[in-house]
Amino acid sequence: METRVSLSVNGVAHDVVVDTRTTLLDGLRDRLGIFSPKKGCDHGQCGSCTVLVDGRRIISCLSFAVSYEGSEIVTAEGLAEPGDLHPLQQAFIDQDAFQCGYCTPGQVCSAIGMLDEAKNGHPSHATDNLDPDAADEALSDEEIRERMSGNLCRCAAYPNIVAAIRQAAEG
Repeated sequence: METRVSLSVNGVAHDVVVDTRTTLLDGLRDRLGIFSPKKGCDHGQCGSCTVLVDGRRIISCLSFAVSYEGSEIVTAEGLAEPGDLHPLQQAFIDQDAFQCGYCTPGQVCSAIGMLDEAKNGHPSHATDNLDPDAADEALSDEEIRERMSGNLCRCAAYPNIVAAIRQAAEG
């Protein structure tokens, strides 16, 4: 069964007809030509398809496109204006936080969502005592690794990814 869904992606409104079983990832890539979210595992285990929906990070390969009618979806392509980089994207370059680059868009979107979660006092397994009023509190490397544990990098650039996230968080 197909249906028409209105999606706002990277600040642009799109009307698209999709099968009701179409994932957000497939809708973005196959229907809208937005290729920064990657199809890695297609099982929600690698994070390469991570996007931001209404400011929160989600795994788009496990989410139905029709569920996001009226939501603001942001991919790595929509984080900044053309010719300018989001501070986290710049930190990934500064810290050489990518090798092949396949996971980078999902890592960046996940890191943005993660930093917002930490800033708002959302607990994690590593530390569950973040004070939402202490936004200046630096995240430890252990905390960053724990919060980013759903995003895999086959090239093992993890130390540089942690350094990039720390740079963006501090800057």
